[in-house]
Amino acid sequence: MEYQLTDFLPTTKKELELRGWDYVDVILFSADAYVDHPSFGVAVIGRTLEAAGYRVAIVPQPDWHGDYRDFKKLGRPRLFFGIAPGCMDSMVNKYTAARRLRSEDAYSPDGRHDMRPEYPTIVYTKILKQLFPDVPVVIGGIEASLRRVTHYDYWQDCLRPCILCDSGADMITYGMGEKPTLELARQLSDGIAIADIRDIPQTVYLASGITPTPDDIVLNSHEECLSNKRSQAENFRHVEEQSNMMHAHRLIQPLTSHLSPLTTCVVINPPYPPMTTAELDASFDLPYTRQPHLKYKGKRIPAYDMIKHSVNIHRGCFGGCAFCTISAHQGKFITCRSKESILREVRQVIQMPDFKGYLSDLGGPSANMYGMHGRNHAACERCKRPSCIHPQICPNLDTNHSRLLEVYHAVDALPGIKKSFIGSGVRYDLLLYRSKDEAANRAAQEYTRELITRHVSGRLKVAPEHTSDRVLQLMRKPSFQQFYEFKRQFDRICREEHLNQQIIPYFISSHPGCREEDMAQLADITRKLGFHLEQVQDFTPTPMTVATEMWYTGFDPYTLEPVFSAKTPQEKQAQRQYFFWYKDESQKPHKPHESKNPNRPHNSYDNNRTKPRPEKPDKEKRGRHRRH
Repeated sequence: MEYQLTDFLPTTKKELELRGWDYVDVILFSADAYVDHPSFGVAVIGRTLEAAGYRVAIVPQPDWHGDYRDFKKLGRPRLFFGIAPGCMDSMVNKYTAARRLRSEDAYSPDGRHDMRPEYPTIVYTKILKQLFPDVPVVIGGIEASLRRVTHYDYWQDCLRPCILCDSGADMITYGMGEKPTLELARQLSDGIAIADIRDIPQTVYLASGITPTPDDIVLNSHEECLSNKRSQAENFRHVEEQSNMMHAHRLIQPLTSHLSPLTTCVVINPPYPPMTTAELDASFDLPYTRQPHLKYKGKRIPAYDMIKHSVNIHRGCFGGCAFCTISAHQGKFITCRSKESILREVRQVIQMPDFKGYLSDLGGPSANMYGMHGRNHAACERCKRPSCIHPQICPNLDTNHSRLLEVYHAVDALPGIKKSFIGSGVRYDLLLYRSKDEAANRAAQEYTRELITRHVSGRLKVAPEHTSDRVLQLMRKPSFQQFYEFKRQFDRICREEHLNQQIIPYFISSHPGCREEDMAQLADITRKLGFHLEQVQDFTPTPMTVATEMWYTGFDPYTLEPVFSAKTPQEKQAQRQYFFWYKDESQKPHKPHESKNPNRPHNSYDNNRTKPRPEKPDKEKRGRHRRH
């Protein structure tokens, strides 16, 4: 169908006039292009506020140079400015692990690099506070959410305080932001000043004169973390555990060492309970056009091209992988859309003029966690494990794949669907797990066969991540023996069904705990398995992951045991080259360097490292795009 400007949330003065609006309640500034689709955070927040009766406008990728006209063009909102810094962290989006400029910005028209600043949350907020000092500025999204406490910044190579300190914003809404944003809009509409709003779950604010209650957890101060890396590691354990609890505690982090009435503190309210199916359906059923704004006509937005024919079926991930931010942002508890809501969206995709009958993905943060939950809900309410499947699969977890198979069958039965592919990562440990529930075991076997025979385009991507069980333990991933077993099942089913299909494994180098000899082992094992690795990446420290805390502090936050990390460019390249043993002689791995004392943690890094400078574009594709 043909869309009009009024089918999108307004982005210009002209579009406000087309709606007859003489004021706006909320203006959202987005560092991504405006794509009106439920996979793009600014669209979700905008449509959620609109459905509640608020007038919302979006300013996508404003020009932050010169006279700031893009920040002034819609004037002053009645309630607040919101900053949506993008679906990916701006620095991960811009730079590789080697601090080289990426080949394109996936969330900008035609992949342009000049459409967003580094750290747009900070840049946009400072401009708005300069122009409209009395209007509240609320920040959210991945960039702000994962910088809500003292965090290590890989690109500046230093610890930074809560991003409220660096930006000057009034409040953070962390995680998936529909509920806290709606409640904030309601309280501001009631005339409550933002400085007096202190009770909204899933928000962060700065305050002085805080008196902790017995239920609060007081973290080590920012000042203590600067002077003692062990203090930073201790903090992370509390932050991660409270982010993944149903009944979490309030966190308080003083900025200086002495807690007094004058001490400024970061206050992190506990998160909302997980959304219900009805609430998640309501979010996905909002009137998205599922299209980029008309202003981008004729321009390619790479991230949109990847997901325009895909459908997300759940939120949350209980994997708890050490290097991943999904659970930190979405939580570990799975909220599923109803089958009816999923089918409604699939029918919308079928009506798209360029749809040829093939869904690119019917998945989510993880492909096969749909419908899974704890059998004993009371046990889940008391649990603070960051992962339901590491170090072993929780016996309380219902791993039945039956509901997911029902969704696949219903989607595949729709007229217009030729095939639905599963592009999200598959957790093969869930497929191999044998529980006491024989019905769940049978469903896992049925799912495995159906996945391989009906939902793979010839190449099934899975993520063993490494071959060393010691490194995998630190990654919170299953033993590589499980990959061997899954590959045996994959090969057997392909033989039985006369299919010519491949497994494409993902691997990571330079993860904390990984030494050069581990990479040599990886090269040897994958060579014997016949893999020429292509889906690989060098570990990139990103805020608020346990792997980043290990990398920076040199300690495992849960055991406080020392952990080695390869940090210098030379060490990282020495590990990375083992992926490409099959290339020309100059790129073959050399003999692993033997440490004089292999038990001593090696945490040296270049203290003179400065802010990254753009270099030649990295011609290699990223190993993976994590959904957040």
